[in-house]
Amino acid sequence: MGRQWLALLCLALSLAMGVGVLGRGYWTPDEPREADIAWRMSWQPDKAVPLLAGEAFCEKPPLTYWVAGTAIAAWGPASWIARLPNLLYALVTALAVGALARRGAGPVAGWTAAAAITTLLLSYQVAIWLATDAPLLASVAVALLGLYYGYYASSRTERLRGYSSMHAALALGFLSKSAAAWMVPALTFVTLVAWERRWRELLRWEVYIGLLLQAAVILPWVWFVYVGPDGIDHLKVFFWNNLAGRFTHVDAPEQLQYAGAHKNSPGKYFLELPVYLWPWTLLVMAAIRGAWQQRHAPRDELRPVRFACATFLPTLLILSVAATARNIYLAPAFPGIALLLGWWASRLPDAPGTPDVPRAADTAGAAYAADAWDSRAIRATAGLLLLASSVLAVAVIITGMDSWDAVSSHFVFAAVSTSGLLIGAWLALRAWREVHTTRCLRASFALLLAYCALLIGPASQIYGRVNTWQDLAKIGAAIDRDTAGQPLILYTPDETTRAFIDMYTRTHVGLIPAPATAASGQRLQDQLVLAPGALVIAQMPGQVRGRALLEFAARLGLKQGFLRWNPAADTAPPWAVAAGLHIVRLYALPNGRRYALFGGPMASR
Repeated sequence: MGRQWLALLCLALSLAMGVGVLGRGYWTPDEPREADIAWRMSWQPDKAVPLLAGEAFCEKPPLTYWVAGTAIAAWGPASWIARLPNLLYALVTALAVGALARRGAGPVAGWTAAAAITTLLLSYQVAIWLATDAPLLASVAVALLGLYYGYYASSRTERLRGYSSMHAALALGFLSKSAAAWMVPALTFVTLVAWERRWRELLRWEVYIGLLLQAAVILPWVWFVYVGPDGIDHLKVFFWNNLAGRFTHVDAPEQLQYAGAHKNSPGKYFLELPVYLWPWTLLVMAAIRGAWQQRHAPRDELRPVRFACATFLPTLLILSVAATARNIYLAPAFPGIALLLGWWASRLPDAPGTPDVPRAADTAGAAYAADAWDSRAIRATAGLLLLASSVLAVAVIITGMDSWDAVSSHFVFAAVSTSGLLIGAWLALRAWREVHTTRCLRASFALLLAYCALLIGPASQIYGRVNTWQDLAKIGAAIDRDTAGQPLILYTPDETTRAFIDMYTRTHVGLIPAPATAASGQRLQDQLVLAPGALVIAQMPGQVRGRALLEFAARLGLKQGFLRWNPAADTAPPWAVAAGLHIVRLYALPNGRRYALFGGPMASR
């Protein structure tokens, strides 16, 4: 690959990541909650325990909120500012995975692995999302790099340096998402020791001395939590409910039963894995097939393959038997997938030789010959990207029509979307042609650029429309205007509602916790007796569909009454009637959430 291609690839990856990180508002699920916690962290005096709407939130340690809160304190609470550190996390992840692959399989593997970890759907989602998973992935990537250097070190100094850097990264990972940071590196290490029968590695002091470094970083935070208000209870939630409770049912209040949410099902991760690997699913399959074919190659040549398998497979199996399952739980194992793709790319026919692994003359033809399966996987991926271009074109048309009255510059919307679609399709076709001339590596890089073009062009414009569907700040500001000077009560709100009310309306409200039951209605009536002029906010069912979506549904034969929200049909729910409340004001986002403001007999409609 020439320098021009690599420079273009770096630019494309940077723009694709920038669009996802900087070009969106706070989206549900989770981001409004994380934003409120970071906003609170920017000004709360006690930094040890994160707060959600003023209450302790002990699901995650505070590192993510410290960093995002620092950005918010310096430049404001805008979504792109809160997510600005994600660009750093993504860069660290790419550099660490690239360095790992380069060490194991050469420069081509390094570039490919860095690009893969940046663009694989699951790792890309983690990188652009305001959550604790982005710094966790960066920490695990650096830890795996240190583990590789330490485990395969040729001297004690190199071994100590590698393992120490692993522990330093794990300390930061722990402060990002608790002991979950340890799972992938620990499983990788144990699996490699058993696979390669290097039992002596378990006895090396260099492996464990870095635990002192972890303790020096983690224990001060634990101490500050312990000496704070309700310190023991908070530590129990941090280290018992939120860890053991993810794998099994534990003795805890209903709101702390994490095993009850996001329930796992047999084979869930395996069934969804092809989606997580998009758009490189078929290339990963080709890499797996190539690794299996090379299983009898010299041991040192397959070192990156063993490390990749040890990184990914044990984690996949452990998560498959856990009580809870979310796609992001698997993301810390994705450096293994990226490493495998890097190894595969370094073996393509037009890839330059890898200097760390000499090619024996008598095996070069057998071990590194072109494989028809590789070519088919690249051509099929090009076809999938062409199909994705068509789907995105339809999405752009629908969202463009739906936003025709809201988009300030229709020309920019159309020009950027069309340019991205055309460039993406052209590069996908170019990749298809390159395969026929056995330039598989060049074709693979063309596919990377094609995918980036789709992310930069049409996807960025779709993000702009989705922002209007997710603009909870607009509802929060409207509620603030309509309730000025009057007490406000939230009726059985979810975390998202509590978060945006706290950020955009007011920080002190009455609260009737979820779930909605007969007892909740009675508690509401009791609060209204104490504050007879209070107004009540509650989320309403249904959505307001946009014009283009309604027209599209009509063409499909769907009834508009099923899709459209009719404001006149809204009536106060039974709990509000029982409390003597009626609907004062309705708030809605197109294709998004709806809320109602309830008041007593004296409140004006």
